[in-house]
Formats: sequence, C-alpha cells, structure tokens
Amino acid sequence: MGMMQELNENTQVKANLAFVAKVIAIVGTAVWGYSVLWNKLNALDLEILRLKHDVELNAEFRVKWPRGELGALPDDAEQNMRLMFLEKQMGKHEELLDTVRYGAQ
Repeated sequence: MGMMQELNENTQVKANLAFVAKVIAIVGTAVWGYSVLWNKLNALDLEILRLKHDVELNAEFRVKWPRGELGALPDDAEQNMRLMFLEKQMGKHEELLDTVRYGAQ
C-alpha cells in the first residue's frame, strides 16, 4: 500500500510538471505572438505616416508645378528663349513684308 501512495505522489508531481511546462510554453508562445503583432503594427503605422507625407508633398507639387510656383525645368527656360527669338524674327519679317507690300512710308 505504501508503494501505491508513492506512485500516486510521483504521478501527481509529473502531471504538475507537465502542466507547468505546457502553461510556460503557451505563455511564451502568446508573448512571442504579441511581440510579432506589435512590431508589425508599428512597421505598418510608420509606413502609413511615410505615405501620408509623400501624398501631401505630391499634392503640393501637383497644384503648384503647373502654375509655375515651384520653378521651371531648364529645358523650359531654353524653349522660352528660343520662342522669344523666333517672335522677334517674325516681327522683323512682318516689317519687311509690310515694306515690300506697301512701300516705304
């Protein structure tokens, strides 16, 4: 009978140790899962902030660039200079044509 009681105590201790090990494993897994989710949420939050900043900058660019409030491309400046030169040339040609058509006045 003493042997039966000793087996029961050992069995109970083994069962308690197994239960404690399972609880520790479950708590560890829950903490690990929570930290993974927390890190993922922080990464997504940071990404959303970056996207909002980019969208705001793009909105400002989209509005101000066509109005010429943010400057112009060097190619645009060169093209404008060429257009002004051509306009002056056209003006001279019109004066010459008027002279040819109507004579010197």
